[in-house]
Amino acid sequence: MDITVVARNAEIHPNFREYVEEKTAKITQFYPRAQRVDVELTHERNPRQADTAERIEITVYGKGPIIRAEAESADRYAAVDIAAGKLFERLRRMHDRAKDHRRRYPRDLDDLEIVEQVDAAPEAAEEEAPPLRSAEDLKVGEAREEQLGDSPIIVRQKVHEAQPMTVDEALDQMEMVGHPFFLFVDKETHQPCVVYHRHGWTYGVLRLNTTTRV
Repeated sequence: MDITVVARNAEIHPNFREYVEEKTAKITQFYPRAQRVDVELTHERNPRQADTAERIEITVYGKGPIIRAEAESADRYAAVDIAAGKLFERLRRMHDRAKDHRRRYPRDLDDLEIVEQVDAAPEAAEEEAPPLRSAEDLKVGEAREEQLGDSPIIVRQKVHEAQPMTVDEALDQMEMVGHPFFLFVDKETHQPCVVYHRHGWTYGVLRLNTTTRV
């Protein structure tokens, strides 16, 4: 299993790299099919955010779902411990799910909100900011940040693999990456979709109508 450690606004010291590799080496105990682990350290330079200045994101790729966990702390080593703890818990749940195929997600229509299809063609803005650079040159897993026009807004673009899947599979993936939403391509309709957590055991699905109008 390959382990890659990268940093943004920070340097990776050998002791820290060794610590991360020791922590993530345990992943194969829960996920034998894991092939690659990407660990990203981000240092926040703003002194007002000192308590969460060190952010760790761990992403596991293998012959199965992508698993991700992230954490923030004033100390990067503590952030690694917290993120690794979240990751191992998700890996345990995935392992248990593989042994027990009973879904924990609700099947009743009252619990799964299917939102009406949204027209993907937005209305033209009165004053448009300079467009962001196309993401076509980005490789899978690669990210890029750039400022939106003259505003203080920073936009981060990242390219992910998009294997078509069902809503159930997308819900599984959303839980594994620990996000409140998950973007995917529906296996049956081939529409871009988003599943998201609403409240309790209730989830929603947004579908985009990508039909081009002439």
